[in-house]
Amino acid sequence: MTNPFEDEDGRYHVLINAEEQYSLWPAFAEIPAGWSAVIENSSRRECLDYIDETWTDMRPKSLVRAMAAAADARPAQA
Repeated sequence: MTNPFEDEDGRYHVLINAEEQYSLWPAFAEIPAGWSAVIENSSRRECLDYIDETWTDMRPKSLVRAMAAAADARPAQA
């Protein structure tokens, strides 16, 4: 039996969650709560290419915001 996440001939979705993290998801499987599709029913290669091109910062959105807030709170150096 082939792993449904590694089936080169399978159809997939690209999912995103509230933290702006991406996932490759088999098109036959129900989309889990907290995730939504940004690409639907595409080839595995198309989905992986999209994820590689789009998800360039692996940090969760909440961490990006916290780090930006911390940087803004630091006193400016002369």
